[in-house]
Amino acid sequence: MDIRVLRYFLAVTREGTISGAADSLHVTQPTLSRQLMELEEELGTTLFTRGKRRISLTEEGLFLRKRAQEIVSLVERTEAAFAAAGEEVSGDVYIGGGETEGMRVIARAIRQVQQEHPHIAFHLFSGNAEDVRERLDRGSVDFGLFIEPADLSAYDFMPLPTRDTWGVLLRKDHPLAAQAAIDADDLASLPLIVSRQGLVKNEFSGWMGNKFRQLSRVATYNLLYNAALMVEEGVGCALCLEGIVHTGEDGPLCFRPLRPAMDVGLKLAWKKQQCFTRAAEIFLDRLKRQGENNTL
Repeated sequence: MDIRVLRYFLAVTREGTISGAADSLHVTQPTLSRQLMELEEELGTTLFTRGKRRISLTEEGLFLRKRAQEIVSLVERTEAAFAAAGEEVSGDVYIGGGETEGMRVIARAIRQVQQEHPHIAFHLFSGNAEDVRERLDRGSVDFGLFIEPADLSAYDFMPLPTRDTWGVLLRKDHPLAAQAAIDADDLASLPLIVSRQGLVKNEFSGWMGNKFRQLSRVATYNLLYNAALMVEEGVGCALCLEGIVHTGEDGPLCFRPLRPAMDVGLKLAWKKQQCFTRAAEIFLDRLKRQGENNTL
């Protein structure tokens, strides 16, 4: 498949019409139609359902759109890396990770890199572990930040000099807000809003023992901001990591850690034998050096 044709295909999916895509690409409609027909013939499938005014994607077309976006993105990043090659280091670094206070370690390393190399730009993607792993595997991020436990046997990785604490996000007028910490009995009595990956780990069942089966899960979340809104509205209490949501004196929410404490480490991972851009190499070297000195 020609990368140019994939760009044509993406333009049609974006515009919804052959004419609109042709205008945006500055090509004639017959030329564009012929290229799309040849693409369908090459793949041996129908990519579009052609209506009177707009076209829509078939199931195969939806699959190709996702893959084409990945391919075009990788080509553009590769071209940008070569264009950035020169005496002044520039380029882009892509980092994926879950919501965690540990992102401050990454942020400090970014600040230090940009002080020395102001033409390096950083792009962050927030998602759960599955989302980050998928992007790491297909090459759309250079690094993935994972909260332990995580199976990183397929990657190279380094631990970060920080840890996160599990606890419960509560309204300040909740009866348990008067306590300094939340134990297993308390947790079993709460309507919980939980991370989609938070309660599938063996450590939670080990921490709660037999009471793990008593948990009442009223909702799940991917990222914590919307879950915090549900806590504010009285839907339930969110089982989460400390430091992600504002819990200051002027806010309606508070965080209470679990008792006994449940802390987890963080690791930055990348693909084995990864061929980094110069910008990504500089970032990783900075992170390693600062981690060794424990100065982040």
